[in-house]
Amino acid sequence: MKSVLKIVPAACLAFALVLGAVPATAQQQGAQLQPPTPGAIAAAKEILQLKNASAMYAGAVPGMVEKVKGTLIGQNLNYQKDLNELAPIVTKQLAGREQEIGDGMVGVYAGEFTEQELKDLVTFYKSPLGQKLLTNEPKAISLSMQVMNAWAQNFSEVVATTFRAEMKKRGKEI
Repeated sequence: MKSVLKIVPAACLAFALVLGAVPATAQQQGAQLQPPTPGAIAAAKEILQLKNASAMYAGAVPGMVEKVKGTLIGQNLNYQKDLNELAPIVTKQLAGREQEIGDGMVGVYAGEFTEQELKDLVTFYKSPLGQKLLTNEPKAISLSMQVMNAWAQNFSEVVATTFRAEMKKRGKEI
């Protein structure tokens, strides 16, 4: 069991931490947690469907099977053939479990927004502007990441140059 815990991908761990942090944050703020209403859950599901959130985790089961298989092969080289043969069987046995991620996401949305806010979001996402956001947001996020990466690369040179100049003032070349 300990070896399996070592191979949990960072993304899954981060997601679990986010899910765990939501109730803790609310409790720290003194808020009383109310279970989400059926309407809030339904609206959260609809939002995630409109946003095609399932595409983010569609390959989670086969991906995790391959990751665990790779780790197990690394620890058990003599069983490589068996583990390779078992991978499709394990994938088939565990198919559908990625929906647990979707259920967790529904819980996050239903916990962060009121039922009315979720219904308002559904209305917004169905509007022309909401549809445009759903269509263009992935590209906007990708382009934004490119801008951030370019800035970081350029700014790192500014920082390095500043360090060099300050070290030079101390009589040390780097």
